[in-house]
Amino acid sequence: MTTFIIFGVLILFIFLGVPIAVAMGFTTILTFVVMGQSDVLTMVAQRMYASTTSFPLLAIPFFILAGNLMNNGGITDRIFRFAKALVGHIWGGLGQVNIIASMIFSGMSGAAVADAAGLGMIEMKAMKDNGYDLKFSAAITAASSTIGPVIPPSIPFVIYGHLTGVSVGRLFLAGVVPGALMGIALMVAVYFISKHRNYPKEKSIVFKELIVSGKAALLPLGTPVLIIGGILSGQFTPTEASVIACIYALFLGLFIYKSISIKDLPDIFWETIGHTVRVMFIIAAAGFFGWMLIIQQIPAQVIASLTTVSADYAVVLLIIIGILLLFGCFLEGIAVLLITIPIFQKVIAHFAIDPVQFGVVMTLASMIGLLTPPVGMCLYAVSSITGVSVADLSKEMWPYLLGIFIVLLAVAFIPQICLFLPDLMMGK
Repeated sequence: MTTFIIFGVLILFIFLGVPIAVAMGFTTILTFVVMGQSDVLTMVAQRMYASTTSFPLLAIPFFILAGNLMNNGGITDRIFRFAKALVGHIWGGLGQVNIIASMIFSGMSGAAVADAAGLGMIEMKAMKDNGYDLKFSAAITAASSTIGPVIPPSIPFVIYGHLTGVSVGRLFLAGVVPGALMGIALMVAVYFISKHRNYPKEKSIVFKELIVSGKAALLPLGTPVLIIGGILSGQFTPTEASVIACIYALFLGLFIYKSISIKDLPDIFWETIGHTVRVMFIIAAAGFFGWMLIIQQIPAQVIASLTTVSADYAVVLLIIIGILLLFGCFLEGIAVLLITIPIFQKVIAHFAIDPVQFGVVMTLASMIGLLTPPVGMCLYAVSSITGVSVADLSKEMWPYLLGIFIVLLAVAFIPQICLFLPDLMMGK
Protein backbone atom coordinates (compact mmCIF):
# COMPACT_ATOMS: atom_id res chain seq x y z
CA MET A 1 0.00 0.00 0.00
CA THR A 2 2.85 2.36 0.86
CA THR A 3 4.31 1.82 -2.61
CA PHE A 4 1.08 2.90 -4.35
CA ILE A 5 0.75 5.98 -2.16
CA ILE A 6 4.34 7.11 -2.79
CA PHE A 7 4.12 6.70 -6.56
CA GLY A 8 0.59 8.13 -6.56
CA VAL A 9 1.87 11.31 -4.91
CA LEU A 10 4.79 11.48 -7.37
CA ILE A 11 2.50 11.15 -10.41
CA LEU A 12 0.08 13.73 -8.92
CA PHE A 13 2.91 16.28 -8.64
CA ILE A 14 3.90 15.59 -12.26
CA PHE A 15 0.32 16.04 -13.49
CA LEU A 16 0.20 19.35 -11.64
CA GLY A 17 3.12 20.49 -13.78
CA VAL A 18 5.86 20.22 -11.15
CA PRO A 19 9.27 19.49 -12.78
CA ILE A 20 10.23 15.82 -12.43
CA ALA A 21 13.29 16.43 -10.23
CA VAL A 22 11.33 18.72 -7.89
CA ALA A 23 8.42 16.25 -7.80
CA MET A 24 10.76 13.46 -6.68
CA GLY A 25 12.25 15.72 -4.00
CA PHE A 26 8.85 16.82 -2.68
CA THR A 27 7.56 13.23 -2.64
CA THR A 28 10.60 12.06 -0.68
CA ILE A 29 10.32 14.85 1.89
CA LEU A 30 6.57 14.29 2.37
CA THR A 31 7.12 10.55 2.84
CA PHE A 32 9.71 11.08 5.56
CA VAL A 33 7.52 13.67 7.31
CA VAL A 34 4.40 11.48 7.23
CA MET A 35 6.40 8.45 8.43
CA GLY A 36 7.71 10.48 11.37
CA GLN A 37 11.29 10.35 10.11
CA SER A 38 11.89 14.08 9.67
CA ASP A 39 15.31 13.81 11.30
CA VAL A 40 16.74 12.07 8.20
CA LEU A 41 16.03 15.19 6.11
CA THR A 42 19.37 16.53 7.33
CA MET A 43 20.82 14.05 4.82
CA VAL A 44 19.19 15.69 1.78
CA ALA A 45 22.25 17.61 0.59
CA GLN A 46 24.61 14.72 1.29
CA ARG A 47 22.48 12.17 -0.59
CA MET A 48 21.94 14.44 -3.60
CA TYR A 49 25.64 15.30 -3.77
CA ALA A 50 26.70 11.65 -3.45
CA SER A 51 24.38 10.70 -6.33
CA THR A 52 26.24 12.91 -8.79
CA THR A 53 29.90 12.45 -7.88
CA SER A 54 30.57 9.03 -9.41
CA PHE A 55 33.44 8.81 -11.93
CA PRO A 56 31.27 7.03 -14.58
CA LEU A 57 28.78 9.92 -14.52
CA LEU A 58 31.51 12.25 -15.83
CA ALA A 59 30.87 10.63 -19.20
CA ILE A 60 27.44 12.29 -19.46
CA PRO A 61 28.50 15.93 -20.05
CA PHE A 62 31.30 14.84 -22.39
CA PHE A 63 29.06 12.67 -24.58
CA ILE A 64 26.55 15.53 -24.71
CA LEU A 65 29.37 17.90 -25.69
CA ALA A 66 30.60 15.46 -28.37
CA GLY A 67 27.11 15.36 -29.89
CA ASN A 68 26.83 19.15 -29.87
CA LEU A 69 30.26 19.57 -31.47
CA MET A 70 29.30 17.14 -34.24
CA ASN A 71 25.96 18.83 -34.84
CA ASN A 72 27.65 22.21 -35.12
CA GLY A 73 30.72 20.99 -36.97
CA GLY A 74 29.15 19.84 -40.22
CA ILE A 75 29.75 16.19 -39.37
CA THR A 76 26.04 15.34 -39.50
CA ASP A 77 25.82 16.63 -43.11
CA ARG A 78 28.58 14.23 -44.17
CA ILE A 79 26.90 11.32 -42.41
CA PHE A 80 23.57 12.11 -44.10
CA ARG A 81 25.15 12.29 -47.57
CA PHE A 82 26.88 8.92 -47.10
CA ALA A 83 23.67 7.30 -45.79
CA LYS A 84 21.75 8.66 -48.81
CA ALA A 85 24.25 7.10 -51.21
CA LEU A 86 24.08 3.82 -49.29
CA VAL A 87 20.32 3.19 -48.94
CA GLY A 88 18.54 5.99 -50.83
CA HIS A 89 17.51 3.53 -53.59
CA ILE A 90 15.34 1.41 -51.22
CA TRP A 91 11.58 2.08 -51.02
CA GLY A 92 11.18 4.99 -48.66
CA GLY A 93 14.37 6.60 -49.95
CA LEU A 94 15.15 9.38 -47.51
CA GLY A 95 13.14 7.63 -44.79
CA GLN A 96 15.65 4.77 -44.97
CA VAL A 97 18.49 7.31 -45.09
CA ASN A 98 17.07 8.90 -41.95
CA ILE A 99 17.37 5.60 -40.05
CA ILE A 100 20.86 4.71 -41.27
CA ALA A 101 22.14 8.23 -40.51
CA SER A 102 20.71 8.00 -37.00
CA MET A 103 22.37 4.61 -36.47
CA ILE A 104 25.73 6.07 -37.50
CA PHE A 105 25.31 9.24 -35.44
CA SER A 106 24.20 7.17 -32.44
CA GLY A 107 27.72 5.78 -32.28
CA MET A 108 28.94 9.28 -31.41
CA SER A 109 26.49 11.12 -29.16
CA GLY A 110 24.60 8.60 -27.00
CA ALA A 111 21.61 10.95 -26.62
CA ALA A 112 18.29 10.59 -28.46
CA VAL A 113 17.23 14.22 -28.12
CA ALA A 114 20.59 15.41 -29.53
CA ASP A 115 19.98 13.22 -32.57
CA ALA A 116 16.37 14.41 -32.99
CA ALA A 117 17.23 18.10 -32.65
CA GLY A 118 20.54 18.10 -34.57
CA LEU A 119 20.67 15.48 -37.32
CA GLY A 120 16.85 15.53 -37.39
CA MET A 121 16.76 19.08 -38.78
CA ILE A 122 18.93 18.06 -41.74
CA GLU A 123 16.91 14.88 -42.35
CA MET A 124 13.51 16.57 -42.27
CA LYS A 125 14.55 19.44 -44.54
CA ALA A 126 15.83 16.99 -47.14
CA MET A 127 12.64 14.89 -46.92
CA LYS A 128 10.41 17.96 -47.23
CA ASP A 129 12.36 19.18 -50.29
CA ASN A 130 11.88 15.79 -51.94
CA GLY A 131 8.09 15.64 -51.54
CA TYR A 132 7.68 13.55 -48.39
CA ASP A 133 4.70 14.17 -46.10
CA LEU A 134 5.77 16.28 -43.11
CA LYS A 135 4.07 14.01 -40.55
CA PHE A 136 5.83 10.95 -41.98
CA SER A 137 9.18 12.75 -41.96
CA ALA A 138 8.71 13.94 -38.38
CA ALA A 139 7.59 10.52 -37.11
CA ILE A 140 10.50 8.58 -38.61
CA THR A 141 12.96 11.23 -37.38
CA ALA A 142 11.64 10.92 -33.81
CA ALA A 143 11.58 7.10 -33.98
CA SER A 144 15.08 6.74 -35.46
CA SER A 145 16.55 9.08 -32.85
CA THR A 146 15.77 6.51 -30.12
CA ILE A 147 18.43 4.21 -31.57
CA GLY A 148 21.02 6.63 -30.15
CA PRO A 149 20.95 5.53 -26.50
CA VAL A 150 20.99 1.81 -27.44
CA ILE A 151 23.94 1.67 -29.84
CA PRO A 152 27.08 2.67 -27.89
CA PRO A 153 28.02 5.10 -26.50
CA SER A 154 24.89 5.45 -24.39
CA ILE A 155 24.09 7.85 -21.57
CA PRO A 156 21.36 5.54 -20.12
CA PHE A 157 23.89 2.68 -20.03
CA VAL A 158 26.35 4.91 -18.15
CA ILE A 159 23.65 5.73 -15.57
CA TYR A 160 22.54 2.10 -15.27
CA GLY A 161 26.13 0.93 -14.81
CA HIS A 162 26.70 3.61 -12.16
CA LEU A 163 23.64 2.57 -10.15
CA THR A 164 24.07 -1.20 -10.42
CA GLY A 165 27.83 -1.68 -10.59
CA VAL A 166 27.50 -3.48 -13.96
CA SER A 167 30.39 -2.96 -16.41
CA VAL A 168 29.59 -0.05 -18.73
CA GLY A 169 31.82 -1.67 -21.37
CA ARG A 170 29.66 -4.83 -21.31
CA LEU A 171 26.51 -2.72 -21.52
CA PHE A 172 27.90 -0.83 -24.52
CA LEU A 173 28.61 -4.10 -26.35
CA ALA A 174 25.21 -5.51 -25.31
CA GLY A 175 23.47 -2.62 -27.08
CA VAL A 176 25.02 -3.18 -30.53
CA VAL A 177 22.79 -6.01 -31.82
CA PRO A 178 19.52 -4.69 -30.29
CA GLY A 179 20.31 -1.26 -31.76
CA ALA A 180 20.86 -2.80 -35.19
CA LEU A 181 17.58 -4.75 -34.83
CA MET A 182 15.78 -1.50 -33.97
CA GLY A 183 17.13 0.01 -37.18
CA ILE A 184 16.03 -3.02 -39.23
CA ALA A 185 12.54 -2.96 -37.68
CA LEU A 186 12.14 0.73 -38.50
CA MET A 187 13.44 0.21 -42.05
CA VAL A 188 10.90 -2.57 -42.65
CA ALA A 189 8.10 -0.30 -41.41
CA VAL A 190 9.29 2.56 -43.64
CA TYR A 191 9.52 0.20 -46.65
CA PHE A 192 5.87 -0.91 -46.45
CA ILE A 193 4.48 2.53 -45.54
CA SER A 194 6.42 4.18 -48.38
CA LYS A 195 5.38 1.55 -50.93
CA HIS A 196 1.74 1.94 -49.88
CA ARG A 197 1.90 5.75 -50.12
CA ASN A 198 4.14 5.73 -53.22
CA TYR A 199 6.88 7.88 -51.69
CA PRO A 200 9.93 8.56 -53.90
CA LYS A 201 13.25 6.74 -53.91
CA GLU A 202 16.59 7.10 -55.69
CA LYS A 203 16.76 5.16 -58.97
CA SER A 204 19.79 3.05 -58.08
CA ILE A 205 23.08 3.09 -56.21
CA VAL A 206 25.55 5.53 -57.80
CA PHE A 207 28.87 3.92 -56.88
CA LYS A 208 30.88 7.05 -57.59
CA GLU A 209 28.75 9.05 -55.12
CA LEU A 210 28.98 6.19 -52.60
CA ILE A 211 32.78 6.27 -52.76
CA VAL A 212 33.01 10.09 -52.65
CA SER A 213 30.54 10.45 -49.77
CA GLY A 214 32.18 7.52 -47.98
CA LYS A 215 35.56 9.25 -48.14
CA ALA A 216 34.00 12.50 -46.89
CA ALA A 217 32.41 10.67 -43.95
CA LEU A 218 35.39 8.40 -43.22
CA LEU A 219 36.77 10.38 -40.27
CA PRO A 220 33.37 10.82 -38.55
CA LEU A 221 32.68 7.11 -39.10
CA GLY A 222 35.87 6.42 -37.16
CA THR A 223 34.40 7.86 -33.96
CA PRO A 224 32.52 4.73 -32.80
CA VAL A 225 35.53 2.60 -33.75
CA LEU A 226 37.75 4.86 -31.64
CA ILE A 227 35.38 4.76 -28.66
CA ILE A 228 34.60 1.02 -28.61
CA GLY A 229 38.07 -0.03 -29.75
CA GLY A 230 39.72 2.01 -27.02
CA ILE A 231 37.45 0.56 -24.34
CA LEU A 232 37.89 -3.05 -25.47
CA SER A 233 41.66 -2.72 -25.84
CA GLY A 234 41.91 -1.32 -22.32
CA GLN A 235 43.40 1.97 -23.50
CA PHE A 236 40.72 3.96 -21.68
CA THR A 237 37.54 3.62 -19.64
CA PRO A 238 34.06 4.58 -20.98
CA THR A 239 34.37 7.87 -19.09
CA GLU A 240 37.76 8.60 -20.65
CA ALA A 241 36.31 7.55 -24.03
CA SER A 242 33.76 10.37 -23.75
CA VAL A 243 36.60 12.89 -23.38
CA ILE A 244 38.43 11.36 -26.36
CA ALA A 245 35.22 11.67 -28.42
CA CYS A 246 35.03 15.40 -27.58
CA ILE A 247 38.68 16.00 -28.48
CA TYR A 248 38.24 14.10 -31.75
CA ALA A 249 35.03 15.99 -32.67
CA LEU A 250 36.67 19.32 -31.79
CA PHE A 251 39.74 18.45 -33.87
CA LEU A 252 37.58 17.57 -36.89
CA GLY A 253 35.47 20.71 -36.59
CA LEU A 254 38.32 23.16 -35.96
CA PHE A 255 41.20 21.86 -38.05
CA ILE A 256 40.00 19.29 -40.62
CA TYR A 257 36.64 20.62 -41.81
CA LYS A 258 37.10 24.14 -40.35
CA SER A 259 33.33 24.31 -39.79
CA ILE A 260 33.70 25.47 -36.17
CA SER A 261 35.53 28.60 -35.09
CA ILE A 262 36.78 29.54 -31.63
CA LYS A 263 33.97 32.09 -31.30
CA ASP A 264 31.38 29.28 -31.75
CA LEU A 265 32.67 27.35 -28.74
CA PRO A 266 31.07 29.44 -25.93
CA ASP A 267 27.57 28.81 -27.36
CA ILE A 268 28.30 25.10 -27.78
CA PHE A 269 29.66 24.85 -24.23
CA TRP A 270 26.71 26.79 -22.82
CA GLU A 271 24.22 24.50 -24.59
CA THR A 272 26.07 21.50 -23.19
CA ILE A 273 26.07 22.95 -19.66
CA GLY A 274 22.33 23.60 -19.81
CA HIS A 275 21.54 20.04 -20.91
CA THR A 276 23.97 18.55 -18.39
CA VAL A 277 22.55 20.53 -15.48
CA ARG A 278 19.03 19.32 -16.29
CA VAL A 279 20.17 15.70 -16.41
CA MET A 280 22.33 15.89 -13.29
CA PHE A 281 19.62 17.64 -11.26
CA ILE A 282 17.26 14.77 -12.08
CA ILE A 283 19.98 12.28 -11.09
CA ALA A 284 20.58 14.11 -7.79
CA ALA A 285 16.87 14.17 -6.91
CA ALA A 286 16.47 10.55 -7.97
CA GLY A 287 19.37 9.54 -5.72
CA PHE A 288 17.52 11.05 -2.75
CA PHE A 289 14.26 9.42 -3.90
CA GLY A 290 15.92 6.00 -4.35
CA TRP A 291 17.48 6.23 -0.88
CA MET A 292 14.00 6.84 0.57
CA LEU A 293 12.62 3.79 -1.26
CA ILE A 294 15.30 1.60 0.27
CA ILE A 295 14.69 2.98 3.79
CA GLN A 296 10.94 2.34 3.39
CA GLN A 297 11.74 -1.20 2.15
CA ILE A 298 9.82 -0.64 -1.09
CA PRO A 299 12.02 -3.09 -3.12
CA ALA A 300 11.21 -5.88 -0.65
CA GLN A 301 7.49 -5.08 -0.89
CA VAL A 302 7.62 -5.16 -4.70
CA ILE A 303 9.45 -8.51 -4.71
CA ALA A 304 6.87 -9.95 -2.33
CA SER A 305 4.04 -8.68 -4.53
CA LEU A 306 5.53 -10.01 -7.75
CA THR A 307 6.30 -13.45 -6.30
CA THR A 308 2.69 -13.60 -5.09
CA VAL A 309 1.47 -12.96 -8.64
CA SER A 310 3.78 -15.55 -10.21
CA ALA A 311 6.99 -17.46 -9.60
CA ASP A 312 7.63 -17.62 -13.35
CA TYR A 313 10.35 -15.17 -14.35
CA ALA A 314 8.76 -14.66 -17.80
CA VAL A 315 5.50 -13.43 -16.27
CA VAL A 316 7.39 -11.19 -13.84
CA LEU A 317 9.49 -9.79 -16.70
CA LEU A 318 6.32 -8.96 -18.66
CA ILE A 319 4.89 -7.18 -15.61
CA ILE A 320 8.11 -5.18 -15.19
CA ILE A 321 8.08 -4.22 -18.88
CA GLY A 322 4.47 -3.12 -18.51
CA ILE A 323 5.39 -0.94 -15.51
CA LEU A 324 8.33 0.60 -17.39
CA LEU A 325 6.15 1.39 -20.41
CA LEU A 326 3.45 2.90 -18.19
CA PHE A 327 6.01 5.08 -16.39
CA GLY A 328 7.44 6.06 -19.77
CA CYS A 329 4.11 7.67 -20.69
CA PHE A 330 4.51 10.16 -17.86
CA LEU A 331 8.23 10.44 -17.10
CA GLU A 332 11.38 11.26 -19.08
CA GLY A 333 13.47 8.16 -19.87
CA ILE A 334 16.36 8.87 -17.51
CA ALA A 335 13.91 9.61 -14.68
CA VAL A 336 12.24 6.21 -15.28
CA LEU A 337 15.62 4.47 -14.96
CA LEU A 338 16.60 6.36 -11.82
CA ILE A 339 13.28 5.74 -10.07
CA THR A 340 12.89 2.06 -10.92
CA ILE A 341 16.45 0.68 -10.88
CA PRO A 342 16.71 0.64 -7.04
CA ILE A 343 13.53 -1.46 -6.97
CA PHE A 344 14.03 -3.75 -9.95
CA GLN A 345 17.70 -4.44 -9.16
CA LYS A 346 16.55 -6.55 -6.22
CA VAL A 347 13.78 -8.17 -8.28
CA ILE A 348 16.05 -9.34 -11.11
CA ALA A 349 18.53 -10.72 -8.58
CA HIS A 350 15.70 -12.71 -6.98
CA PHE A 351 14.64 -14.17 -10.34
CA ALA A 352 18.25 -14.65 -11.60
CA ILE A 353 17.79 -12.32 -14.61
CA ASP A 354 21.11 -11.20 -16.08
CA PRO A 355 21.72 -7.55 -15.08
CA VAL A 356 23.36 -6.68 -18.43
CA GLN A 357 20.38 -8.06 -20.34
CA PHE A 358 18.01 -6.21 -18.02
CA GLY A 359 19.91 -2.96 -18.57
CA VAL A 360 19.22 -3.26 -22.30
CA VAL A 361 15.55 -4.11 -21.62
CA MET A 362 15.16 -1.05 -19.38
CA THR A 363 16.82 1.23 -21.93
CA LEU A 364 14.67 -0.08 -24.80
CA ALA A 365 11.52 0.39 -22.71
CA SER A 366 12.57 3.95 -21.83
CA MET A 367 13.11 4.66 -25.55
CA ILE A 368 9.49 3.73 -26.22
CA GLY A 369 8.62 6.23 -23.48
CA LEU A 370 10.41 8.96 -25.47
CA LEU A 371 7.88 8.37 -28.27
CA THR A 372 4.66 8.15 -26.24
CA PRO A 373 2.52 11.04 -25.02
CA PRO A 374 2.01 12.90 -22.79
CA VAL A 375 5.71 13.35 -21.89
CA GLY A 376 7.64 11.85 -24.86
CA MET A 377 10.72 14.09 -25.11
CA CYS A 378 11.55 13.16 -28.72
CA LEU A 379 7.96 13.85 -29.75
CA TYR A 380 8.20 17.36 -28.32
CA ALA A 381 11.68 17.97 -29.77
CA VAL A 382 10.55 17.04 -33.29
CA SER A 383 7.17 18.77 -32.87
CA SER A 384 8.90 22.04 -31.94
CA ILE A 385 11.13 21.83 -35.04
CA THR A 386 8.43 20.87 -37.57
CA GLY A 387 5.26 22.43 -36.18
CA VAL A 388 3.49 19.03 -36.42
CA SER A 389 1.24 18.62 -33.38
CA VAL A 390 2.14 15.97 -30.81
CA ALA A 391 -1.29 14.36 -31.41
CA ASP A 392 -0.68 13.96 -35.17
CA LEU A 393 2.87 12.79 -34.53
CA SER A 394 1.64 10.16 -32.05
CA LYS A 395 -0.85 8.75 -34.59
CA GLU A 396 1.88 8.46 -37.22
CA MET A 397 4.22 6.79 -34.73
CA TRP A 398 2.40 3.47 -34.13
CA PRO A 399 4.11 1.30 -36.80
CA TYR A 400 7.53 2.31 -35.46
CA LEU A 401 6.50 1.79 -31.84
CA LEU A 402 5.33 -1.70 -32.77
CA GLY A 403 8.68 -2.48 -34.38
CA ILE A 404 10.67 -1.29 -31.34
CA PHE A 405 8.31 -3.18 -29.00
CA ILE A 406 8.92 -6.44 -30.91
CA VAL A 407 12.68 -5.90 -30.52
CA LEU A 408 12.14 -5.23 -26.80
CA LEU A 409 10.31 -8.54 -26.34
CA ALA A 410 12.97 -10.40 -28.32
CA VAL A 411 15.76 -9.00 -26.11
CA ALA A 412 13.75 -9.75 -22.96
CA PHE A 413 13.17 -13.42 -23.80
CA ILE A 414 16.20 -14.29 -25.96
CA PRO A 415 19.13 -13.17 -23.75
CA GLN A 416 21.83 -14.07 -26.29
CA ILE A 417 20.67 -11.28 -28.60
CA CYS A 418 22.36 -8.80 -26.28
CA LEU A 419 24.75 -11.06 -24.35
CA PHE A 420 26.50 -12.68 -27.33
CA LEU A 421 28.89 -9.80 -28.07
CA PRO A 422 29.94 -8.97 -24.47
CA ASP A 423 30.46 -12.67 -23.74
CA LEU A 424 32.51 -13.07 -26.92
CA MET A 425 34.65 -9.94 -26.51
CA MET A 426 34.99 -9.76 -22.71
CA GLY A 427 34.29 -13.32 -21.54
CA LYS A 428 31.46 -14.55 -19.36
